Amino acid sequence: MPVTNEETNVELQALAAKKASRKLSLLSTEDKNEALYILANHLEEKAQHILIANDQDLKAGQEKGYDAAYMDRLALSKERISDFANGLRQVAELEDPTGKTLSSWTLENGLLVEKITVPLGVIGMIYEARPNVTVDATGLALKSGNAIILKGGSSALFSNKAIVKIMKEALNETKIPSDAVQFIASTNREATQQLFTMKDHIDVLIPRGGGALIQAVVNNATVPVLETGVGNCHLYIDREADVTKALKILINAKTDRPAVCNALETAIIHEEWLEKNKEALSTACKSNHIQLHGDDVARTYLPEAIPATESDWANEYLSLDLAIKTVKSVEEAIDHIDKYGTKHSEAIITENKQTARTFLNEVDASAIYHNASTRFTDGGALGFGAEIGISTQKLHARGPMGLPALTTVKFIMSGNGQIR
Repeated sequence: MPVTNEETNVELQALAAKKASRKLSLLSTEDKNEALYILANHLEEKAQHILIANDQDLKAGQEKGYDAAYMDRLALSKERISDFANGLRQVAELEDPTGKTLSSWTLENGLLVEKITVPLGVIGMIYEARPNVTVDATGLALKSGNAIILKGGSSALFSNKAIVKIMKEALNETKIPSDAVQFIASTNREATQQLFTMKDHIDVLIPRGGGALIQAVVNNATVPVLETGVGNCHLYIDREADVTKALKILINAKTDRPAVCNALETAIIHEEWLEKNKEALSTACKSNHIQLHGDDVARTYLPEAIPATESDWANEYLSLDLAIKTVKSVEEAIDHIDKYGTKHSEAIITENKQTARTFLNEVDASAIYHNASTRFTDGGALGFGAEIGISTQKLHARGPMGLPALTTVKFIMSGNGQIR
């Protein structure tokens, strides 16, 4: 396939972003906040332009047979546009993460050493269906002093192009260079592959989407990657779990927004609890249209469940399907999570504090809950403002990544002629 002009422009876009990042990093908090408010206002004022473009994407998605969960992630409305515009305003209200002195000390020779926070530089954002990510990622990048190169999925191409066009026009009314926001419109793989290897121009790549996308970036990029993870999230209902509490949390974690990464995918249930509460669980799931996939033991109590296979334990359904795994102890539950979990969000429901402590201490995940829904693994819900993704790795950042995750440090030394 021949390389198009769009693709050859990817490097030029990266160079423009890098140049803009230097100016952006010097702007005051007030300048950045003012720009975010202007962006938010423009997006709301021109919402109809975005909706017309989004309608093109939705029609194309219907023709391609996208499932309901995928179409929900893709769809926009005036309310959703107002939500992500308000997200920009919320980010503007957050504390600026840059220019902070984390520590300072003076050496015996009188040399002053200061450790301060600075922007990463240029962020490459590679993501799939959600157009709101275009706005969320841009807001977080600009507030933290970073330029951003956006590479959205082809399914949201028209929506993303409309959003970025509006944002770049809005930036012309601010002190932030419009080149600080770049959007790669090419749908060819070559353009994405270029992003993977631009170490001289891009400081970090952040992939956000399904497992295949994330692994493609992790396995092929020479640019450092901040890895976000898929969410095969588990809820362990212990033998000493309160029934009302357990069912309320299970239904919320599964049905509130089943197509997002912090939704529940597998309920691990102590066999004694299931035996006592099978009717209540079955009724709750049926009334909420949850399709159960159970192991052999679970199906003796829940005969309506589909027989679970190995793939069910590893599957991120992103739908109203729920796997049921029965265990005889918290240790069995932890072993199952250790084997199939994605280190995203895990929860335990129990009134036994020691059992809860065992679970919280031994489960390896970026977010762990006791008697609460996994749906709180979200930058907004945890008070970070809009998030750029949820990191399931352990270096640099872990969990919901808000503004502080988009900074690094610089050491500044001030002396009076000291030599070594």
